Amino acid sequence: MTEQSWSGPAVRHGGVLWDAIRELLGSAEAAASGDVLRVLDLGGGTGGLAVPIAELGHEVTVVDPSPDALAALDRRASEAGVETALRGVQGDAADLLEHVDPGTFHVVLCHGVLEVVDEPAEALAAVEATMRPDGILSVVVAGRYAAVLAKAMAGHLSEARSLLEPSVTLPTAQRPRRYAVDEIVGLLVTHGLEPERVHAVRTFADLIPSATFDIEPDAAGALQELERAVTDVDAFAAVAAQLHVVARRRERVSGSG
Repeated sequence: MTEQSWSGPAVRHGGVLWDAIRELLGSAEAAASGDVLRVLDLGGGTGGLAVPIAELGHEVTVVDPSPDALAALDRRASEAGVETALRGVQGDAADLLEHVDPGTFHVVLCHGVLEVVDEPAEALAAVEATMRPDGILSVVVAGRYAAVLAKAMAGHLSEARSLLEPSVTLPTAQRPRRYAVDEIVGLLVTHGLEPERVHAVRTFADLIPSATFDIEPDAAGALQELERAVTDVDAFAAVAAQLHVVARRRERVSGSG
């Protein structure tokens, strides 16, 4: 797989993605026997999500291939006073089960990972193996059709056409793998995960001219409210820059593989 840090979407308290994370943590707490959840953040980078989750009182393990990102994670955890609740490990999806025990996590975050790994199916198989029987998975991937729209609106029509179809080459930092809603949902189902919700993330943020923020009073707040208003609308998920899928590990039938 590629040797690069998986820096997931930036977290801003009150943002659409953070709202969804708080909701799924609450769902996991309700299903768990106690209030403290074991959370795995694969590709968690510098702790943009991991630290706020640890601040809520949960135990978080971050697995990331970048030593620099993990060093920044340690500093951020220390500054937030959650260093005892947060552990950083250098690794990736390929060797995930060498670093964590299988079947132990209530919640697993896999944000910005499936775009860059060589084999998404193998990465998901490893992720599924780390989850408890009724564990919850949060996946964030880049949306393909948003990239097509962005390129077309910028006048790069040939590039827009080339992005319309799934890439058959290995992903790069300049051209990560992108997904349509049915593709990411189908991939999860194939690996024993039951998608429950698909959220649209960054539907408008990458399309609005920067001048808007100079013209409209409180444009940033209005944009956040607009993003929040469409997060559960299927039509917008199809063209969102990022797709956030919440899935639950299906209970295995006795005797099945």
